[in-house]
Amino acid sequence: MRAVCPGSFDPITRGHLDIICRAAEVFSEVVVAVGRNTTKNYMFDLDERIDLVTDAVSELPNVRVAAIEGLLVDFCRRQEARVIVKGVRFGSDFDYELQMAQLNRALSGIETMLLPAGREYGTVSSSMLREVAHNGADISPFVTPAVNRAVLAKVGR
Repeated sequence: MRAVCPGSFDPITRGHLDIICRAAEVFSEVVVAVGRNTTKNYMFDLDERIDLVTDAVSELPNVRVAAIEGLLVDFCRRQEARVIVKGVRFGSDFDYELQMAQLNRALSGIETMLLPAGREYGTVSSSMLREVAHNGADISPFVTPAVNRAVLAKVGR
């Protein structure tokens, strides 16, 4: 069974990777779907995010990366994926993802599997790491070496 792990991944973190790796253990194939959210200001453009995600998952043989165009449920149909996998860190994440899961199921019949974030990186978000990096602190424990280099280049260090 194929699953989709969607996100903006700006940048991809070890928390994202934890969810992707766990999904790859459950499903025969995982498509990491890198999307655009018109309400977000991105540090990395879509191609850069796809490259960073591709590098981060390169050791996972049943994981591939693709860009989302349009609605997630339409993307899932094109990918012949029956499940969306999302990580949740807090109750507010759960509340939002539950609404999205119910809407996605009503629109398409596609199910959503919510995985609780792992202990080690469960409180870390991409936006937090961008802010920390802009203020000169070290984010290397929370991202891959390639992501760390890319973030440092963007913030001019």
